[in-house]
Amino acid sequence: MKIFDRFTLKSYLGPMILTFFIVLFILMLNFLWLYIDDLIGKGLSLSVIVEFIFWGTASFIPLALPLSTLLASIMTMGNLGESNELLAMKSTGISLQRIIRPLMALAITVSIGAFFISNNFLPYANLQIKTLLFDIKHKREEIKIPAGVFYNGIEDLSLYVDRQDEASGMMYNIMLYDHRAKKGNISVTLADSGYIRLTENKQHIIFSFYHGYAYEEGESGNQAKEMVYPFQRRYFDRQEVLVPLEGYDFQRSDGTRFSDDAQIQNINRLSFMKDSLKSLLTAGNERFLQTFVTPGYLPNYNLKDSVLRARQIYTAAFDSLYRAFPVEKQLEAAKQAYNTIDRNALYIANYAAEQEKDDYPRRSVAIEWHRKFTLSFACLIFFFIGAPLGAIIRKGGLGMPAVVSIFFFVIYWVIDISGKKLSRDGAWDPLFGTWVSSMVLLPIGIFLTYKATSDSSLFNAEKYIDFFRNIAKWLKKRRMKYEVAGAGVGGKFINK
Repeated sequence: MKIFDRFTLKSYLGPMILTFFIVLFILMLNFLWLYIDDLIGKGLSLSVIVEFIFWGTASFIPLALPLSTLLASIMTMGNLGESNELLAMKSTGISLQRIIRPLMALAITVSIGAFFISNNFLPYANLQIKTLLFDIKHKREEIKIPAGVFYNGIEDLSLYVDRQDEASGMMYNIMLYDHRAKKGNISVTLADSGYIRLTENKQHIIFSFYHGYAYEEGESGNQAKEMVYPFQRRYFDRQEVLVPLEGYDFQRSDGTRFSDDAQIQNINRLSFMKDSLKSLLTAGNERFLQTFVTPGYLPNYNLKDSVLRARQIYTAAFDSLYRAFPVEKQLEAAKQAYNTIDRNALYIANYAAEQEKDDYPRRSVAIEWHRKFTLSFACLIFFFIGAPLGAIIRKGGLGMPAVVSIFFFVIYWVIDISGKKLSRDGAWDPLFGTWVSSMVLLPIGIFLTYKATSDSSLFNAEKYIDFFRNIAKWLKKRRMKYEVAGAGVGGKFINK
């Protein structure tokens, strides 16, 4: 490798790595903010939270690569232009194409790497994050007993605490209603003080009560003509109640419930799923057509089909035949025809709704299949936007390059999200919906590359100021010309 190429790559790799981690950190904060409500109050261990954030951040790597490529290419070429190094290279006869050649090779390598990340690593990351999120959402919140109100967070129990010592955890003036028998308020415990604790495996909760009474009503029975309800009251100095719990411990699942999710499949699996779903839809259409053309839905279909295959013209004097019947027969025939049309229309509408529902998985699979390529191709597009743009702007740092990068990335992201949503809803074909963002930005990259290689002053403010100044001068001359012409005509008119 030549010294020139090493210098260019060294100038590019630093901003590339820096911007990649900055973008990834911003996306991670957005991810954490989105799911912060699911993490708070669950009593999760630090390892589970770190693992959740790690896999969530890893799932954004294919998205961070295009933006970091755009930002790094603008910063690199902008720094070279601002320090006049780009001008010095061009003065020695080195063209812009030769300057960005090693960067182009690196951008192609990044694009290929982005494809393998999207195809091999991203499905596993999505599986881990979906499984973790499912397990976290199904874990109940920690037991926190408020003071002064009834707490019903424990199933089949209602607990009231008058006050609680935050330091020791001791509760005072306790009232516990036990509804586990499903027979109403038949078991009540009143205690002067007490505390609660969970077992180590979080499978049970232990109530320890001191100095109180336990009230309990027994089963009703018939004695003579009276209904008797046995009642018990027990005084205790200390009483412990063991209650089983479900969902308070964090249980890891194997993720098999997400095995058919399109986001956790690689391209080979997506191709197989796409072909299988397409075959199922084709078979469903054939069954619908076979059912619909039976004599029950389309009368005399076989006769019409035979006539059409024989290339004969099938005509009949329907109006004459219809008028030949009595009025009652005409009304009966019209009513029967209306009912047949209404039944067929309803059948077609129901099938269209079912087909739309059945076609949704196929569209989702097709979208994920194309996105394996669009995210990696976006790295190339953003490089051919950022590198010539940086050479034209000639501004380095994180100021102007960051503004321009965010502008182009927002355009790409909005178009990409809109296209994906319209494709998933069936308004657009998945091929068009996933590639429309690339098709919009590709001409911009080609245009900027052409302007940069031709040393165009596309963002030169003086050029635009001179352009509008010339327009103002031309308008001023035209106005003066019309004023002089108007004065001459007026003078002739006065002389007459």
